[in-house]
Amino acid sequence: MNATLVLPELDANSFWHDESGFQGIYDVEHFIQTLKYDVQIVESIPEIRKNGKTKKIKGYQLRPPRDAPIEWYTTVALKKMQEHGAIYLTPFSHRLAEEIDNPEYQRLRCRVNYHALRFKPNIMQLSESIVDKLRAQGHFMSIHLRFEMDMLAFAGCIDIFNPEEQSILKKYRKENFAEKRLVYKERRAIGKCPLTPEEVGLILRAMGFDNSTRIYLAAGELFGGEHFMKPFRDLFPRLENHSSVDSSEELVANTQGLLGSAVDYMVCLLSDIFMPTYDGPSNFANNLLGHRLYYGFRTTIRPDRKALAPIFIDRENGQTAGFEEAVRRVMLKTNFGGPHKRVSPESFYTNSWPECFCQVSPKNPADKCPPDNVLEVLDSRLENKVTSDPETSAEKNSTSRTER
Repeated sequence: MNATLVLPELDANSFWHDESGFQGIYDVEHFIQTLKYDVQIVESIPEIRKNGKTKKIKGYQLRPPRDAPIEWYTTVALKKMQEHGAIYLTPFSHRLAEEIDNPEYQRLRCRVNYHALRFKPNIMQLSESIVDKLRAQGHFMSIHLRFEMDMLAFAGCIDIFNPEEQSILKKYRKENFAEKRLVYKERRAIGKCPLTPEEVGLILRAMGFDNSTRIYLAAGELFGGEHFMKPFRDLFPRLENHSSVDSSEELVANTQGLLGSAVDYMVCLLSDIFMPTYDGPSNFANNLLGHRLYYGFRTTIRPDRKALAPIFIDRENGQTAGFEEAVRRVMLKTNFGGPHKRVSPESFYTNSWPECFCQVSPKNPADKCPPDNVLEVLDSRLENKVTSDPETSAEKNSTSRTER
């Protein structure tokens, strides 16, 4: 497309009610510098001068199809960009096909997700401080406890709540999601419901974790409150979150916003073990699974909700004999963060192996690990490109939001 990228905008108001924005949590200079060999990035659409007048370009709003192929961007999107000078792609979650028959594009995704996107220094320092305090007492596990109103309403899992809570979930679903007939028992039986806190505790106990296990909880406001947390807390009393470990004013003021979520992400990334309780449409959990795999196949406990569902249903119906053994059999078949072939419907974002992993002695030269001086080589190429293209310097000041 020969386009310049304008810094992304975060859709934070719809859920987070936080206006920090991209610049508020990410290290912008690092983002731009890391991707300079791939794409030119500017912080805002530059003004242009035409006939002696200064003019602001407004991006033409364009909605990409879900999982759009690359061809959509090089035809439809490119045409609109050429017509209007700049385009504003929104929404952009899951708007590019995951399986692309071009390894270099997949590697670019990993460069963006695991190298270019780095939180601001104050967030990194705060996260590392929390991890240091937790590590001072030994190993710890992090759990993304996705038992929040939006996800429960999305999944249609409301029958376990009292009438008042059900009414709240139904109202939220009607206001935020497309109408769809969802039957709780059917959803539960095929593993479409988030694990309850108690179910999480029972899985861990069946796997051999005892009440001395230290757990960091990454979660928003849990729906149903203490009624659902008490069984989990009884099994695992040594629970922490970012507020209990660090009560600094910075976190207290934004415990449920983007800052709190960013800190949770880093603590989960650096923890000894990570366990997501619902990795369906959860970008937080999916990105963490992929990030931990990318940085050394870090241990992850990933429950198979579909296989576990009948075991939990039997337990609720009074069939408790052999419960823990049945849970262990299921869990032993799951992947614990090691390299494994990606099979649909597993997402590229949870498992970028093998595309994003180079090889020391590859059969295909394209898979070979880069040389130690790769940055010097890329800098040289970039300088040669600028020198050989006299228009490049001029275009730097007249390009635009994904713009021509």
